[in-house]
Amino acid sequence: MWGIEGSCAALLLLFLAYISISSVNADSLSAPLNVTIKALEGNSAIVTWEILEGDPVIGFAITQQKKDVRMLRFIQEVNTTTRSCALWDLEEDTEYIVHVQSISMSGTSPLSEPVLFRTPKESEKLASKSPDEVTMEEVGQAAQLRAGELIIIVVVLVMWAGVIALFCRQYDIIKDNEPNNNKDKAKNSSECSTPEHPTGGLLRSKV
Repeated sequence: MWGIEGSCAALLLLFLAYISISSVNADSLSAPLNVTIKALEGNSAIVTWEILEGDPVIGFAITQQKKDVRMLRFIQEVNTTTRSCALWDLEEDTEYIVHVQSISMSGTSPLSEPVLFRTPKESEKLASKSPDEVTMEEVGQAAQLRAGELIIIVVVLVMWAGVIALFCRQYDIIKDNEPNNNKDKAKNSSECSTPEHPTGGLLRSKV
C-alpha cells in the first residue's frame, strides 16, 4: 500500500513541479514595450509594439475593448515574428483600450501597459486635412491627368505639323507653276497685239 501511495505522491509532485516550471518560464517572458497606435482611421487602426531582445517569442495576443464596455475582441497569432497588427471594424468617434501579450512555447507574457485611443469622425478627418497633404490616390489621379494632357499636346503638335507640311507642299506647287503662267500671259499678250501700219499717203516735207 505504501508503495502505491508513494508512487502517486511522486507523480503528483512531478506534475506540480512541471506546472511551477511552466509558470516561471511564462512569467519570465517580458510584456511587450512601446505599444503604439498608428494609421488611425474612422474604422481601422494599426497597433505596433516591441519586445526585449532574447525573449523566445513565437506570436502575440491582443485584447481590444471599448471603453466602459465589457465586450472584448481577442486576436491571437502564432508562428510569426511580426510586431504589428491591424484592428478592423472599429466604430467612428469611439474610445478603445488595447493590451498586447507575447506568446512563447511555455505560455504568454503579462499584459502590456494599456493604450487608450479614440477613432476620429470622417468629417473631422477631412476638416483636419491640410491643403498641402496629398494622398497616394490623388497622386495617381494627377499623374493620369498629366499623361492625358501630354497626349493631347502631342496630337495637336502632330496636326499642326501636318498642316504646315501641306501648306509648304501647296506653296511649292504654286511657285513651280508661276513661271509657266507668266510665259503664257506674255504669249497671249503678244498674240493679241496688232502691228502698227502707216495711215497711208506720202509724207510731205514742209518748205
